[in-house]
Amino acid sequence: MTADDKRSSTPPITRVEDVDLGVLDGTLSFFIRSLNLAVTRDLDARLDGMEVARGTGKITALFLIDRHPGIRPSVIAAASMKDRSAMARILDDMEKNGLIRREPDPEDGRVQALHLTEKGEKVSREVQAIVRQSRDFFHDISEEEYAQVIDLLRGLYWRIVKSHQAKGTRL
Repeated sequence: MTADDKRSSTPPITRVEDVDLGVLDGTLSFFIRSLNLAVTRDLDARLDGMEVARGTGKITALFLIDRHPGIRPSVIAAASMKDRSAMARILDDMEKNGLIRREPDPEDGRVQALHLTEKGEKVSREVQAIVRQSRDFFHDISEEEYAQVIDLLRGLYWRIVKSHQAKGTRL
């Protein structure tokens, strides 16, 4: 019996619980993408109606500008693993919404220094409060497991960022 014969003779799967993931079951990227989609949908629902809802990168940019006034767009792009043109579009949108302002960098007038507006500071505080509640999404895992996952992902993140920085490559 060939693999095709076996596939056609098995009853169709009607419940997700019965799905055999096959090679995907051992693929980190599958689980990261799937979890990212689920977490993003949850966060988008919590942020419904806010300027930073929908799309990736706006919240990261908002928080990094808040934490590091005067930060350069290229640094935010590298930290969020976005290319510079994608980050430029995000920042343009944030500027249009009155969340940020761009000023010449005091050390190098050829580059931009980013700052939050008063509105941006207010939105940042509101979004930070919502993001802190996003732990609720993982309510069924223990604090210890949650901390282990965060530690593991943080380590992987910094390893990837530093590796690309050392190679001089963009993420």
